[in-house]
Amino acid sequence: MSVVGISLLVIAYVVGGSLLGRTTAEGAYKQLAVVSEVLSRIQSDYVEEPNLQRVTVGALHGLMAELDPYSGYMSPREYAEYQQKLPLAEGRVGLVLSKRFWLASVVAVVPGSPAARAGLQTGDLLESIAGFSTREMSIDQSEQLLAGEPGTTVKVAVVRQQRPEPETLELVRARLAPPRVLSQRLEGGAGYLKIAAFGPGTAGEARTALRQLHASGSRQLALDLRDAASGSMEEAIETARLFLDKGLITYTQGQQSPRRQFTAEAGAQVWKEPVVVLINHATAGPGEVVAAALQGNHRARVVGLRSYGVGSVQKLIPLDDGAALILTVAKYYSPAGKTLQENGVAPDVEAPPAEGQLLAPVPHALPRPDDPVLTKGLEVLRTQTEAAPARQAA
Repeated sequence: MSVVGISLLVIAYVVGGSLLGRTTAEGAYKQLAVVSEVLSRIQSDYVEEPNLQRVTVGALHGLMAELDPYSGYMSPREYAEYQQKLPLAEGRVGLVLSKRFWLASVVAVVPGSPAARAGLQTGDLLESIAGFSTREMSIDQSEQLLAGEPGTTVKVAVVRQQRPEPETLELVRARLAPPRVLSQRLEGGAGYLKIAAFGPGTAGEARTALRQLHASGSRQLALDLRDAASGSMEEAIETARLFLDKGLITYTQGQQSPRRQFTAEAGAQVWKEPVVVLINHATAGPGEVVAAALQGNHRARVVGLRSYGVGSVQKLIPLDDGAALILTVAKYYSPAGKTLQENGVAPDVEAPPAEGQLLAPVPHALPRPDDPVLTKGLEVLRTQTEAAPARQAA
């Protein structure tokens, strides 16, 4: 089959099955006819004989990019390379990625990682990785290029708001130890719990820390989820259950993916006292699930800045010609029914960091005494605590 024929089959699959899933089949075929006519005109009328394979592969990359940041198309060559590099090597640079302006974008930076030491920040764009443009690259492919053997290097071209020209940085890959859950009883008696990532065992660590804080006399809690963007949604759901005795935590749903609900479980709640949740622009994915669950069940007020907005499920779909699609098939929703990917989590009380303090405290260190977001959070906690007896008396 010709490249054009194969490409049209792929486009028909995506257009008919995803983009236009809620329209009639007739409407989908009308769109496909337009694509077919455009390719035919390019082939017959372009100023010179086009490289139709490049044209159609580029069109397919663009088609998937218009869906959402996490869907992608891999040509037969790209998919073969992708399979050869699985599983990922152990060396990482410590970046959580999405896509913006068609380029790989930094959602969050793992504190203490090679990327953090190089000064990478939330919002930075990676124009290229290892000399390859990220413009037509899926997130999975970007992560593969960034991974490698510990001690080896990878070059990235970084675009920042303050600098019009890309800056080339060389990152040394390393084995990254998962950030541990950090807890402390603060001056004044409130408890502080910092979760920087939701790796295996995070919910168990948090459970132990909460019990220790309660045993030490803490009856209020600041749950710090700033920069919490990595790890598993399952671990985040288990963590949310530590604070809830009932209610919906989150659910996933898609056009062909039935609604799947995750709720609080009887006996799982460990912390019943007042809570405030701290978030920032780098709170994403699993961190957003926890923040939205506590906010949506009126279990906590959220303080800080609107979160990044990450939360979807992808499916790898091999195609007959050796190519493959990475297609988003479901999204995560808050208890209020809002998609986390499009909406993020909006704070109840906005509190920006101090000037120059772009990121939250390093997870292995205690919070700074002058941390303005934590200060505002404790203020909100005090107000909640003082208001509770007044409501009971009324």
